[in-house]
Amino acid sequence: MQYFDAIGRRKTSTARVRLTPGTGKRIINNLVMKKYLNREVLEMIVEQPLELSKLSDKIDLKVNVKGGGLSGQAGAIRHGIARALLKYDEMLRGDLKKFGLLTRDPRMVERKKSGQPKARKRFQFSKR
Repeated sequence: MQYFDAIGRRKTSTARVRLTPGTGKRIINNLVMKKYLNREVLEMIVEQPLELSKLSDKIDLKVNVKGGGLSGQAGAIRHGIARALLKYDEMLRGDLKKFGLLTRDPRMVERKKSGQPKARKRFQFSKR
């Protein structure tokens, strides 16, 4: 059976995505997507590239994702799906690129600095 796979990343999450022609099944870490993501917004994020390419009900998804939280994982899955769709059909590049789905989001959590309570927050200044 033919399949198209790709890796997507977001924050500290990594998603290995495998697309196969089928009926629209969505499996994430051996669970149905609705059960794994359990938030409608995250499901919409994951479905974005498929709806854009009008292939929602023609492609099955099998995803292995690890690291980070659910929001970062949803972004990683979206990135992986977009990259796998390119392998499926190179003609989708223009639409996917226009909506920014092929670009890896570079934003990461800023590290905490020593002598401060958080990354940017400072301890209260006392003049006397």
